[in-house]
Amino acid sequence: IVERERIDVSRICDFGSGIGNSIPFFRRYFPAASLTSSDVSERSLALSRQRYPGAGDCVLIEDSRIPCEADSFDVVFSACVFHHIPHDEHVMWLEELHRVTRPGGLIAVFEHNPLNPLTVHAVNTCPFDENARLIFARSLAKRLSAGGWMSPRIRYNLFFPRRLAGLRPLEASLGWLPLGAQYVAFARKA
Repeated sequence: IVERERIDVSRICDFGSGIGNSIPFFRRYFPAASLTSSDVSERSLALSRQRYPGAGDCVLIEDSRIPCEADSFDVVFSACVFHHIPHDEHVMWLEELHRVTRPGGLIAVFEHNPLNPLTVHAVNTCPFDENARLIFARSLAKRLSAGGWMSPRIRYNLFFPRRLAGLRPLEASLGWLPLGAQYVAFARKA
């Protein structure tokens, strides 16, 4: 996405970073970028620091605020976090992410696709997702606009399970098809 959008990435915020599962991927694809992991759980941040020492800054989110200066990041990223946040708080958090993103920066929010029956089954049977409420991609796009983000777009992904991994090269051409297991909603800050 950042290549297509022609964004130079030197500062990334992982919103709802949990125990740091995304850190190895940020290190692989953005080795020179500084990373800030942010989460509401001090315990998760502590585990992240333990698992990936020196991987970047960790900040505890408190009082509906990310403790970072305005315009701090080139990219803000969130993976399967918003379905754990009450839907009536989405715009508030998207506004907060907008605040910490520099003008011209990008937000990328990955979420489970409620139009995919296998995804719905997986979420409904996962104890970690007990209180999750999946979000339709169009709803998230509207919330991004309401949060101040410019021209939200949706790309669907994860169409083929592991046993059909040979077909995964086709996924790049299927992003328009709302049947993938997940989607990414992304937008820019004006």
